[in-house]
Amino acid sequence: MSHNALRPKADLSRFNNAHYPLGAGIIKRTLWYFVNVLFFINPLFPFRSPKPVILRLFGAKVGKGVVIHPGVNIKFPWKLSIGDHVWIGQRAWLDNIDQLTIHSNVVISQGAMLILGSHDYKKVDYPTMAGPVVLEEGSWVGARALVLGGVTLKSHALLAAGSVTSKSLNAYMIYRGNPAVAVRERMMEGETRGPQVPLQDA
Repeated sequence: MSHNALRPKADLSRFNNAHYPLGAGIIKRTLWYFVNVLFFINPLFPFRSPKPVILRLFGAKVGKGVVIHPGVNIKFPWKLSIGDHVWIGQRAWLDNIDQLTIHSNVVISQGAMLILGSHDYKKVDYPTMAGPVVLEEGSWVGARALVLGGVTLKSHALLAAGSVTSKSLNAYMIYRGNPAVAVRERMMEGETRGPQVPLQDA
């Protein structure tokens, strides 16, 4: 008999999510499921202006000038805070089982994923685990990039298209790859270069 045969095995029949705070009762969550499908995920609903209003009705905090394109999937609006002039691109997936805070002038590009929850792979019953995500002012999550729970993108940090991060990103830095690493400073138009910023993870 091999050593692995004697090791503990995953047992998903023991999974129990009852302890996790979902933030809303079954009626509200069910209603949101259908509203989300009809007005947000649905690519045939092109109208932008009703979406912030709908999110507020379900408990989200949403600022002015927010643009949410068709195909966006939002898990729990009551765990969502959005500042002013935020753009969320087509097919973005906001899996916010924990608090998601998006400050003003943030871009979340097409197909980007913010996955705030996961499961503890060290335990046989795979209990739910999660962490909040904060996107500070002017930060940008590129197309098809992945941000995991517990991460903060600091002011004007940029996560390039297709990149993956499970760690927080420094302000005014561009990150690329899987795992994402700093590649250069993000210089804004009209800005003069100051002292060289070290290229290191946050």
